[in-house]
Amino acid sequence: MLKGKLCTVRHLLTADLNTFIALANDLPSRGDYFSSQFKSPETMRKEFMQNGFVTEDSELFVVEDLAHHIVGVITHFKSRTPTTREIGYRLFDPALAGRGYMTEATQMLVDYLFNVHVWHRLELLMAPENTASVRIAQKCGFVEEGVLRQSFFIHGRYQDVKVYSLLRQEWEQLALQSRGAL
Repeated sequence: MLKGKLCTVRHLLTADLNTFIALANDLPSRGDYFSSQFKSPETMRKEFMQNGFVTEDSELFVVEDLAHHIVGVITHFKSRTPTTREIGYRLFDPALAGRGYMTEATQMLVDYLFNVHVWHRLELLMAPENTASVRIAQKCGFVEEGVLRQSFFIHGRYQDVKVYSLLRQEWEQLALQSRGAL
């Protein structure tokens, strides 16, 4: 469990499952940047019972506010290279945008991944016009690398994707700066 000032990042519990499935499958809350595809509740329950949404290739966490309400989800998963992990996140209620939940959750997950694992590079992929995700990437020290043209298929059309990355040595430098060591 990762605890911050605004939120906690933790694994999904059996007691959370029904609420999580309803939130994850709420299509209107997905907005313009997330696919309309969803899994059936039965498929999600089966997957959760098999592995708790944690495998060698991916790990899912819920983000909960200080009142213990699930406000979002954050994951890390296998990327294009063996030394890289991609991070994905989603805030379930658009009314909660701008409060810092996803920035704090992303920073905690970044710190966790670099402190506990040997990953060399973390990536965030997002729609170029998703200014909220761009701000999260920037606040967490990620560097814009470029655009993957027409890489996502969302809402019936191919869309470009911005790539942001954070290398281990950049993260270490930022950690030193934040502690005032430089």
